[in-house]
Amino acid sequence: MVIGDGVLTPAISVFSAVSGLELSMSKEQHRYVEVPVACVILIFLFALQHYGTHRVGFLFAPVVITWLFCISSIGVYNIFRWNRQVYQALSPYYMYKFLKKTQKGGWMSLGGILLCMTGSEAMFADLGHFSQLSIKIAFTFVVYPSLILAYMGQAAYLSEHHVIQSDYRIGFYESVPEKIRWPVLAIAILAAVVGSQAIITGTFSISNNIIHTSSKIHGQIYIPEINWTLMLLCLAVTIGFRDTKSMGNASGLAVITVMLVTTCLMSLVIVLCWHKSIFLAICFILFFGSIEALYFSASLIKFREGAWVPIALSFIFLVVMYVWHYGTFKKYEFDVQNKVSINWLLSLGPTLGIVRVRGIGLIHTELVSGIPAIFSHFVTNLPAFHQVVVFLCIKSVPVPHVGPEERFLVGRVGPKEYRLYRCIARYGYRDVHKDDIEFERDLVCSIAEFIRSERPECDVSLEKLEDDEKMTVVGTSSSNLDGIRMSVDDADFSEMASTSELQEIRPTEKPKKRVRFVVPESPQIDREAVEELQELMEAREAGMAFILGHSYVKAKRGSNLMKKLVINVGYDFLRRNFRGPTYALSIPHASTLEVGMVYHV
Repeated sequence: MVIGDGVLTPAISVFSAVSGLELSMSKEQHRYVEVPVACVILIFLFALQHYGTHRVGFLFAPVVITWLFCISSIGVYNIFRWNRQVYQALSPYYMYKFLKKTQKGGWMSLGGILLCMTGSEAMFADLGHFSQLSIKIAFTFVVYPSLILAYMGQAAYLSEHHVIQSDYRIGFYESVPEKIRWPVLAIAILAAVVGSQAIITGTFSISNNIIHTSSKIHGQIYIPEINWTLMLLCLAVTIGFRDTKSMGNASGLAVITVMLVTTCLMSLVIVLCWHKSIFLAICFILFFGSIEALYFSASLIKFREGAWVPIALSFIFLVVMYVWHYGTFKKYEFDVQNKVSINWLLSLGPTLGIVRVRGIGLIHTELVSGIPAIFSHFVTNLPAFHQVVVFLCIKSVPVPHVGPEERFLVGRVGPKEYRLYRCIARYGYRDVHKDDIEFERDLVCSIAEFIRSERPECDVSLEKLEDDEKMTVVGTSSSNLDGIRMSVDDADFSEMASTSELQEIRPTEKPKKRVRFVVPESPQIDREAVEELQELMEAREAGMAFILGHSYVKAKRGSNLMKKLVINVGYDFLRRNFRGPTYALSIPHASTLEVGMVYHV
């Protein structure tokens, strides 16, 4: 529903803003101008996303403040000019009186009233980029008073002009004084762009495969596929409806559904996260849920008048997500069931039964324990493999940030002489992935620090996974100031520590690309660890090869027709058009080896 709202909010915001063009032309002329102008603005808005949301984001504060000041000032003007008694409308008594008098008609009108919420909600849709305190202050002292004054002013104007039933121009722009209508139109269009930008960014934020367009400001993101899909759908809705009423019904249902679901989930948060009583959660959901259910029912009754759009979009997105989740789960299940046993690895010996050449082989896998089946595929089909092999698993954990000191979990696969390591890099859902050079440096340093500190009596944090694998928590090189550092070429270490405090481990021969580890003098490391560190340096100097498994998932024989359609058609189409994980985008193509393997699930 949030993604559906990302389609509807830009369309209705821009379309409503350009409706002010009707003030200077006839109804027939306006019909042929309004839609093209709205489409041009939408195309411009989505084309701007390529440069990062901060291109529009920097306009957020001045445009929103100017717009709120504008509508509140116009509201105050209309109150004093047309009806000073309109302040009485703040009393809930008139809401009760209105519903009692209109009954079914008043209940059905609640769906249209939702537009009052969607506008203010869209401006702050991307709530994750602001603190709770700033949102509370902004809504309490700026947004809410401005909206109240604006709607009271429109009510005051309509109380004196509602008799002109034949004039289709009755609306917001008609209540604006004639001398400032064109400046207000310009501000309204800018506000529509900013409000649309907020919901577009919110849509990006709940999707995977995000591209961060700013290295300084978190939240400046861009997703090409989502962006152009939203643009096409926005244009289709704008051209198809050509009516703010139908678009309003659609947007209202999307927003109130999100609110209703959020309220239900919030009751779970009260019990499970805040550890409050179930009675408090029930009271919360009954109070807020009953109000939202009333609006939801009023919106649902407009199903045939435009409200079907978010339901149709949600159904399509649901099917796509289910197919992707089902196929991915079956693929992971195949990996778990077919992972190689440690006994098979031990039977191969330290050389793995093949020639070990210089370099580091980095194998990407989704398994956090065990040896992936694709590794046996490599060993049985390739005549040689790297002297150091690292099974790398990049995991997103359900926390906002993972501290640099807890970034890596490093362990050993098999005996020391096998030179097989496992590394799990953990990222929070708001962490930004580093570039490939810095990540490689941190990865190699974390393995080196694991080698240095690997002894039973050392005081390190351990986490035990399946197959009795012990993983050591190792931070990045920047977070572990007392740990091993790595210098490439002629890096100057004078700023890190004096030479009396550090000792260098260098390779015996001078290679083309010079790599060295700088480790603390105390505690001393044994000879085996020194040899292992030296071999790791030599492998790093020879270069790193990124080995990616390219899996082809097929339904196994005997599967039913539905499963074959989901796996062989649906999931295969999504996989072929999937952009891949963000870390894969920065992998140098010259150092990448991709090996295919068929998964029968």
